[in-house]
Order: sequence, then C-alpha cells, then structure tokens
Amino acid sequence: MASANAGTDWTAPESGRTQGFNAVTVLLVLAEQSSFEYLQDILQFIDCDVHVTESPNDLKRLVSGFSDRSLAVFLGSRLPDEERSSYLTAINECSPRPALIQVQEKGGEEMLVSADVLGTLRLPSHYDAITALLHKAQVFDESQRHGEAPRRPLELFRSLSGNGRATRSINKMIEQVADSDATVLILGESGTGKEVVARKLHYHSKRRGRPFVPVNCGAIPGDLLESELFGHEKGAFTGAITARQGRFELAEGGTLFLDEIGDMSMHMQVKLLRVLQERTFERVGSNKTIHCNVRIIAATHRNLEQAIKEDGFREDLYYRLNVFPIDVPPLRERVEDIPVLVNDLILRIEHEKRGSVRLTPAAVTALTHYRWPGNVRELANLIERLAILFPYGVVDVGDLPEKFRAGIPVTAVEPMADEVLPVVSTHGDQPNTVSSMPRLPAEGIDLKLHLANMEQSLIRQALEESNGVVAHAAKKLKMRRTTLVEKLRKYGLHRGQELTGL
Repeated sequence: MASANAGTDWTAPESGRTQGFNAVTVLLVLAEQSSFEYLQDILQFIDCDVHVTESPNDLKRLVSGFSDRSLAVFLGSRLPDEERSSYLTAINECSPRPALIQVQEKGGEEMLVSADVLGTLRLPSHYDAITALLHKAQVFDESQRHGEAPRRPLELFRSLSGNGRATRSINKMIEQVADSDATVLILGESGTGKEVVARKLHYHSKRRGRPFVPVNCGAIPGDLLESELFGHEKGAFTGAITARQGRFELAEGGTLFLDEIGDMSMHMQVKLLRVLQERTFERVGSNKTIHCNVRIIAATHRNLEQAIKEDGFREDLYYRLNVFPIDVPPLRERVEDIPVLVNDLILRIEHEKRGSVRLTPAAVTALTHYRWPGNVRELANLIERLAILFPYGVVDVGDLPEKFRAGIPVTAVEPMADEVLPVVSTHGDQPNTVSSMPRLPAEGIDLKLHLANMEQSLIRQALEESNGVVAHAAKKLKMRRTTLVEKLRKYGLHRGQELTGL
C-alpha cells in the first residue's frame, strides 16, 4: 500500500476545481482489522484525516472535536447488531450530524440503503467509488451547516465569472465605466449574460443604492411600451382607470436597463432619443414635463449597424446609445470560463436550497467541447437538471445527456483509422516499431488539449495493463512513480482502478 505517500493530494472531481480531501475527517467503525488497514491506507493516500472509534461515546467526542471539518463515518457491516444500533444512535445525536457511509465488508450481511445512509462502499473498492462518496460527504456537510451559520453572501447577479482573457477584459471595462454616467451598449448573443453585466455596472456605480429597473423591449407590444416606459394618466386610453408611473420614474436616481432594444419600434426609438437628448418626458395623456435622472444601459443580440442599413434602427439613436460598447462573446468562444461558471452555478443552487451536485474533471472537459447555442443560460439549465437527476452526487462523462457527450472529438482521444500515417520510430536503443500519428484536421486543432488527451489515454492504458498498480504503470510509461501520481492527480485518472497494490 502507499503509506509512504499518505500526504499526497489527489484530484477531487468538483466542478473543474482541483482540490484534495485534506479537509475531510473519516471515522472508521469496523469489526475487521484487515478492513480497517485497507481503508486507512487508501484514505490516507488521498489525504484524508483518519481516526478509529472505540465506542459510541468516543465517536461523539471525536465529532465534537472536529466540528470545523467535513466528517464522514464509515460503518462496517460485520459489527454486532446491538453495537451497530448504538453507533447509529450516537451518530443521530451529533450536531451537525456527520455523513454516514456503510461499508460492505467481505463475509458481512448484505446491507440495505436507508434514508440515513449516504451510500454503500463495497470492499475491495475503486478510486471512483471512494472519491464519489467523499464528495457526497462534503456536500452533505455543507447542507448540514447551512442552517447553523450564515454562509458568505453570494453576489448572484453582480459577478461575471471566468478566468478567460475575454472575461477579464469585460470586467476591466466594467470597472472603468461603472462609476460614470456614460450610456453603455451591451452586445452579444441571447443567454451570454448581458443582464449580469448591466447589474454589475449598476452595483459598482455611485447609483448602487438606487433602483435597477430592467425592461425587455422585445417582450412588450409596441403599443404598450410607451406607457410602460413613461407611464400614463387616468383615462389616457381604454383601460387606464388610474394614473401609473412608468419605468423611467421608477428608476429615478438609478439605472434603467433596456434589454433587446434592437426590437424597439421606430416610433418608440424617436421618443427614446428625445429622452436621451433632453432628459425629460411626458406621461401618456399628459402635457406635463417630467425631468429624469436615470442612467441608461441598453443591450441587444442584434447587429444594429446592419439594422441601420436595412432601415430597422435609427442611426442617431445608435450613436446616442453606443457611447461605451461592451461585447460579450458567446460561451463557445470562452470555454476556459466553463469550470468557474459550473462552480458558481452550483453555489447558486445550494444558496437557493435546491440541492447540489458535483462534476468530475472529465465531465467538465466534455462540456468544453459542446457548442452551447444557448450560452450560459443553457449551461445553467443543465446544472439544474443534473442537480435533480443526481442529488448530492458526482456526475461523470457517461452521466451527461448524449448531446453534451457527442461534442467530444474522437481524434482528441484516439485517432481514427483513416486519419493516421505509418511512422517508423527509431528513438534511443528501441527497435524499429510502427506507430500512428494523427493527421492535422483542415480546421486546425487545439494542440495543448490534444496532447493532454493523448497523455490521459496512454496513462489509462498503462493502469489497465498493470491492474491498477501505479508502480507498474509508471515503469511501462518510463517515468518515476511520484511523477505518475502527480499526473493522476492532475487529470483525475482514478476511475475504475483498483487500489490494492498501490
């Protein structure tokens, strides 16, 4: 076993983030010494803090002493019924209650999963089974603590998540223009997060304490949009039984967000232009001038310059709006943001008490190959769906809906037979061998990603041929064992590999 590497960190399949289990404390309650030693070595190898409990009271003492950590109790199947019942009572009396994982030991009675049990671990086990259960324990711990102490507030609509160059550039522009009163025009496809940009602009401006009022110009019929924006007086039209304030008045001192402004009729464009020029307007059915102090932020998925050429949008209004343009690229052009977005979307679901879920690094990588026609909105819908299908579970590539798996190019994992050329290898003192080299696709290739996928594929093969023994796989790959362990940690290549023999 790998006791010499007990401090080695291991990749945790959590929304694209690399994180070990050094914040997890596992309490082992097992009847068999062999099972204890087996699990202790494995859990220490992936950096868990492992303790053995000697009695139910000792368990409660340990839980109390590690109240600041994620806790999981591994309860064995070969314990006498009375002793097992005492431990279950002690676990239920703990606050917060630790996650309970039952261990199906060799020769033990078959155990049934109950509502109190997070999952069952059968011995001998695999990396994926253990890490999935530990992730469930971490999520369970977070949900237990949610009602005890306030979690850090989430700026759900005030952050533009991502580490990509485009996202960093947008955030920089927001910082530069937020505290001014300049009109901002946000451009981008539907679902890219234009309203998120608008809300962040408002949140970081001097108008933060005043209203942020959004209006979807494409969702309101043209004959009603004027009343919606400027308000109306009693009797101004059929059905106007009382006077009503418009969105400009409601946003006084704050920000008015005009979404999908490209869908606004020419008639309303003229009226809006006048407000932007004079900062005054009249309610429908009134000749009283109202002065307004409102910052305008507009957004559209349309190409306004093309619309101007087609007489669908006023050129003078365009230049009034286009003082400070911000172009939000589609998600397919900033796939490097997907791991961060996945994590933030999961946090949002947890914050709203709608469950949780985790994705393995491989699943997140698969999502980066999808085209995302619905952009961030489609990604948010997917995460919500996965949280419903796999509550507090860990989602791997095979668990994703088919269309998200279909985007993974075959050549990124293994070259197709008709796409290779024979190459003679004569490196070093190795005999001549025939290997395969993928042809460069006409559209080009992401070389860094391609090489990483090839490396993962070869490591998987070496592990399979070595029956999961890392030391033997390292010899096949002609690298140091510690180097292979680091690569396993980097890529999360632990699924399906037996731990016996590490």
